[in-house]
Amino acid sequence: MKQRILTGLILAPLAIAFILLSSTTVFAGVLVIVWAIAMWEWTRLIGTPLMATRILASAVGVAGLAGLWLVRGQWLWWLAIVAGVLWWLIALSWMRHFSFAASPTARNRRIKLLAGAFVLLPAWAALIEIHGHPRLGATWTLFALLLVWAADSFAYFAGSRFGRNKLAPRISPGKTLEGVWGALIGTSLIAVGGGLWLGQRGVPLALLVALALLCVIYSILGDLFESLMKRQAGVKDSGALFPGHGGMLDRLDGVFAAIPAFAVGKFAIDLLFPA
Repeated sequence: MKQRILTGLILAPLAIAFILLSSTTVFAGVLVIVWAIAMWEWTRLIGTPLMATRILASAVGVAGLAGLWLVRGQWLWWLAIVAGVLWWLIALSWMRHFSFAASPTARNRRIKLLAGAFVLLPAWAALIEIHGHPRLGATWTLFALLLVWAADSFAYFAGSRFGRNKLAPRISPGKTLEGVWGALIGTSLIAVGGGLWLGQRGVPLALLVALALLCVIYSILGDLFESLMKRQAGVKDSGALFPGHGGMLDRLDGVFAAIPAFAVGKFAIDLLFPA
């Protein structure tokens, strides 16, 4: 725990400064590196046997990010983000069938490689979309990420203190329903405070809080899905990049799931209540 806290204290200020001070182009470029690391960890997690195949798969993923950048703002861009929202409904069905694609066959690795594309690429596009918003885009990006980080923290502390009923014991035995409630309640308070600070009032604020709660559910799905992949792979962490925190996937699993939902929800709120 001490190692986790120390790592968090070092990374948090750096991440906040980067989000708030970077241009969207620089933000996107640095996130390509972050996502490339996550892609590399994903190829390891799904059991890709050959180094050359892992390199090729990661390179194709980075090329996919570049392709998305070229169609930024067009219908293909938004199609990718919406696909990232819908994908997690499929992932939920996958998690209900615990043993699906569990055996380390070439066919199952291809399925998981495709799943990784739906996990990773839409989330990158969604973050860039939020950050590039003409009004307080960087601040909205920080707000969206804070919702995910807060949900994780509130779930951990509520589950540790009050946890009795397991959420998905076959996938992640440590997660509890009490932790989910803690995440929902705590994040709703963050959403209200952050929404007021960002100038939201009345119905837009209520919709923003509802969106935040939806993002909590999505972040939990992202966390559970990565836990399922790790359990099928027989590993504790996706990597060892961050002492006490694991790898890049371990740090961003909830973000990958929640951010596309936030981007779509924020776009809808803006359409209904333009500034």
